[in-house]
Amino acid sequence: MKGPNMAKTSSTILNYIGGDWRASSSGDVLEVVNPATAKTISTVPLSTPQEVDQAVQEANLAFDSWKRVPPANRIQYLFRLKDLLEQHFDDLACTITIENGKTLKEAQGEIRRAIENVEVACGIPTMMQGGILEDIAPGIDEYMLRQSIGVCAIISPFNFPGMIPFWFLPYALACGNPVIVKPSERTPLTMQKLFHLLEEAGFEKGVVNLVNGGPETVNALLDHPGVRAISFVGSTPVAKHVYSRAAKNGKRVQAQGGAKNPILILPDADPEKTTQIVTDSVFGNAGQRCLAASLVVIVGDETKKLFVPALIEAANDRTVGYGLEEGIEMGPVITPQSKERITGLIQKGVDEGADLLVDGRKTEIKGYEGGNFLRPTILENVALDGEVVQTEIFGPVMGLVHVQDINEAIAFVNQGTYGNMACLFTTNGAAARKFRNQAEAGNIGINIGVAAPMAFFPFSGWKDSFFGTLHGQSNHAVEFYTQTKVVVERWPREWSRKF
Repeated sequence: MKGPNMAKTSSTILNYIGGDWRASSSGDVLEVVNPATAKTISTVPLSTPQEVDQAVQEANLAFDSWKRVPPANRIQYLFRLKDLLEQHFDDLACTITIENGKTLKEAQGEIRRAIENVEVACGIPTMMQGGILEDIAPGIDEYMLRQSIGVCAIISPFNFPGMIPFWFLPYALACGNPVIVKPSERTPLTMQKLFHLLEEAGFEKGVVNLVNGGPETVNALLDHPGVRAISFVGSTPVAKHVYSRAAKNGKRVQAQGGAKNPILILPDADPEKTTQIVTDSVFGNAGQRCLAASLVVIVGDETKKLFVPALIEAANDRTVGYGLEEGIEMGPVITPQSKERITGLIQKGVDEGADLLVDGRKTEIKGYEGGNFLRPTILENVALDGEVVQTEIFGPVMGLVHVQDINEAIAFVNQGTYGNMACLFTTNGAAARKFRNQAEAGNIGINIGVAAPMAFFPFSGWKDSFFGTLHGQSNHAVEFYTQTKVVVERWPREWSRKF
């Protein structure tokens, strides 16, 4: 295949513009650091607005020909990409673990979800179809077409460097749009390798482009008149910035923000399975995911007596270490600054009156003393109006809240400013239906700890967890990456040749 050996990581991150690998002209670079070993594994350039402009120009040059490629032909590139992703599955997962810190099993799950989105996007000849109605009036027909919109930019976060870009990229390409990807400057290696696979899949020059960088690069994409649509995932403050600035510049925007996801446990929930699933939800990926549960709402005194000791035991038993090693269940957080922020929020919770049931702050892993490791932490009786309840911690911290009935629990869910996910554990169908109907969140789980939609459903989100109207994945992505054209048509017989 083209490009460097896929088993190795590159010491220098390149941009991919107009079918060529290019070194950035910017003199500004950041170190890419393995969060478990604290070793520098690469450097990433902070590309200039001029380089963004080069990518946009190349993408726009490719647009006219790419949109004219029949959809059935466009998806052949995606079929080839799927095969390449399968071939390099283990290497891609290993790269995610090295630069992000999550366990290898978690990284493998991430790549599998990316592949699933490619598979769904291969259905674009059906998904992109319009509609027709004959004889809206005598001799007049009306129909709707879906057409490509133009250059689309994808700005992705550090926590899922392989999966989240694929909520968007396969659909944008299948709909006939050139794409520019700006990966997180913290985790650029995975996308570097993925672009070598995109190159090998044979996409036309300028159809897929990669520009590395930081906030200046992002703003250049948001401001550039040649970019028609922006897809973003990150924190809520940045999502608001992206949404407002891009919308002001006349672009379509889908901006996924942060979350503070509650899980409700009713008295009839299965103790063993619920404890395992809830613990995995809170501490999986070291809590660094927008669908991580962070608040566990325990309903009733008897439930508290049963579940609090079980959750403490499960948290203490979780094995923390380098994600490439066998038996590791949780890796480090992404940076020393993240670790410091999380430990500060834990202390803030204690200062606000919470009881520290499990303290994971003073963590040192033998052989990886420089890593950004925290162990699972549990805070009980967190102040409902305090910072721990209101803030997305984005770390392995569980906040326990106690209420007396399901109505109080649902009211607690709905008072939050976020609305990404809410889950319920119960064996009561009526309670589940009530929760499903009344909980104000875009992704609902019933006896599920991470309600991540499959690729053939949109990734939903409400309130301050999402800005826009159309989400990533599935039919929402197709609608976002196409514009509709309605044609009203009449062919009077007297205008036509007689047969």
